[in-house]
Amino acid sequence: MLAFLRYRLGCYKTQNGAPWERTVNEGPVHVNRQSVAIRSPGIWKLRHEVEVLTGLQPQRYHLRPPPGASALLGWGHRPSAAPVRRQADALGLPFLRLEDGFLRSVRPGRDLDTPLSFVLDRQGIYYDARQPSDLEDLLQSGACATPAPLARAAEGIALLRKLRLSKYNDGPELSAAELGLEEPRQRARILVIDQTVGDISIPGSLSEPDDFQQMLRAAIAENPGAEILVKGHPEVAQGRKQGYLTATAAAAGLRLFVETVNPWCLLERVDKVYTVSSGLGFEALCAGLPVVCFGMPFYAGWGVTEDRKACPRRRRTCSVEEIFAASYLTYTRYLDPWDRRPIEFEEAADALAFLRDIYMENRTPAVLVGFTRWKRETVAAFLPGSAPPRFEQKARKAVKLAAQRRGRLLVWNTRCPPDLRKAAAEAGVAVTNVEDGFLRSVGLGSALTPAASLVFDDLGIYYDPRQRSRLEELAETCTFSPELLARAAALRETIVHRAVTKYNVGKRDKRALFPSGQEAILVPGQVEDDQSVQLGAPETGGNLGLLRRARERNPQGYILYKPHPDVEAGYRQGAVEDRLVLQHADAIVREVAMPDILAQCDAVETMSSLVGFEALLREKRVAVHGRPFYAGWGLTEDLLPLPRRKRRLTLDELVAVALILYPRYLDPVSGLPCRPELVVSRLAEGYSSKPPRRLAWPFKVAAWHAFAAGRRLWNRRLQTER
Repeated sequence: MLAFLRYRLGCYKTQNGAPWERTVNEGPVHVNRQSVAIRSPGIWKLRHEVEVLTGLQPQRYHLRPPPGASALLGWGHRPSAAPVRRQADALGLPFLRLEDGFLRSVRPGRDLDTPLSFVLDRQGIYYDARQPSDLEDLLQSGACATPAPLARAAEGIALLRKLRLSKYNDGPELSAAELGLEEPRQRARILVIDQTVGDISIPGSLSEPDDFQQMLRAAIAENPGAEILVKGHPEVAQGRKQGYLTATAAAAGLRLFVETVNPWCLLERVDKVYTVSSGLGFEALCAGLPVVCFGMPFYAGWGVTEDRKACPRRRRTCSVEEIFAASYLTYTRYLDPWDRRPIEFEEAADALAFLRDIYMENRTPAVLVGFTRWKRETVAAFLPGSAPPRFEQKARKAVKLAAQRRGRLLVWNTRCPPDLRKAAAEAGVAVTNVEDGFLRSVGLGSALTPAASLVFDDLGIYYDPRQRSRLEELAETCTFSPELLARAAALRETIVHRAVTKYNVGKRDKRALFPSGQEAILVPGQVEDDQSVQLGAPETGGNLGLLRRARERNPQGYILYKPHPDVEAGYRQGAVEDRLVLQHADAIVREVAMPDILAQCDAVETMSSLVGFEALLREKRVAVHGRPFYAGWGLTEDLLPLPRRKRRLTLDELVAVALILYPRYLDPVSGLPCRPELVVSRLAEGYSSKPPRRLAWPFKVAAWHAFAAGRRLWNRRLQTER
């Protein structure tokens, strides 16, 4: 079947690399598999995707196709594709049509979301019944009517319904009360689907604009006493386009839904669907609803819809599962949103649901306070949503703006204005604390390396033991499924195997750092003015005090001290003279990467350093002189009381909370929200986010102000001397 699909799409090579020769209606076409010529600038932006989909090298042209091109490529039935098609016919070259797939993205294409799926058609395009298409040929041939594709299709439909996915997925889930649709139903409910004026699928489905009015009249006449609902296109509500039934529905007093909403919310609450050519009609079939078509979309004419038009070419009777197998599983190609590699439908659905859920979490408008300019671009990428985040510096202004937008305040905890929380409480605005996550980057944050993980805590913050944090709440209350624990165990194993830490700095060094015959103890230095030290270990006495306590507890152990990289780089406080360190430690190590040290040590003595957690991942003994997030759960030797933490956790349960459930992650390569497994892979491979494009100008401004201030002082001095 895969060979058949590749054959139909003209994208197949034999095992010896020879080009495939296929016969089409106009005769044999010999495809020289070298390059595909692209004229459209929009398609050229997707040249990597084109290369993956076709196996051909994309080549750009403006007027005349380059010599030696194997095929020409255009976008569906857009006007820009027509001259390209004529050029292909004149040159006797194959013409390929590229189009969005049936599971496209979270937001529509005009919002610049890159598609997760494409179709590539050699004959026509799926939404144009005026001519054959590769999808139509698949259905005519019965290639997807065998047990295996049908069983997979049934599972795919169930997955689609479970994940509640559609072509676009930026609509929220609304209850019956929010929709104004009471349950149980007092009478039958009929859904009539409107489309936008100029939709190219309307003439392609053998329809005309008048068919929409006929459809509405038929829905009313054929369902006496029923409640008629009209589903408008979201772009009509946004003012981008016009609908065919908007004015008619309003004049007739019918319920008109034009707001963006998850379509499954409506499909679950109606009894029948009327459409011209909308893709929502096929989703209604997947929901088990009867569908009446006043056009000829790709799913009509096969015996599963009540058709008011006819297409004589479509002679077979197909099930909904067969149409799904042909359209979603075979005809459509899926690409991983992060790596842009080919994937299957099931993996694409999971990825799309993940991105959709992140988007939905950010629908509440956010006003951000206390973020330095170089962090803003990265932080905004963590918050994809319908409302772009706003950055403010003044507390009162930020609170007022958040209250006006009915939004929330996000604050970088260590840079929170002193009067912000009080003002927010008075205004009834929620405050969420933001901080770096535990798998951060390849490079130091103090060196302006953007973060690949952040935490968003609406209760407190993980390094402040004075109050409960969201991490602590998750650790106390979470029900850990076997799937989550297996995922946590695999993640922990990968982190250890690939030697990933928070910052991933230092040189890899396999030489022996500890002598044999002594217990090897690592004491990691910390930034002494860091909040995790100030709040979590105020009694310890800083790095020197920690070293003194570690020696008292381990008089016979071999103690290795590693200064904090931020302190070593001169960015932060906490430096201790070597002579003072060596009064308690046996040696100092500076440039060796932390995974190589942890691999050799037996135990770690720390105040609140994340090194303690990284040692736990490697199943080392950890003694804690402060109150970090990983203490108090029965996994560490706790030298300070933590009476609030009563639950005992396994290591994988703590990993699930700290690395999977609590943080958010951003892929440094694609710039999209992602899962921790991908970030671990990126950090292990040395990838890190590039500094934001707007990084330079604040420093230029600061330098100018410093120069101006110096000049003013100099001028004043000259005036005084005079």
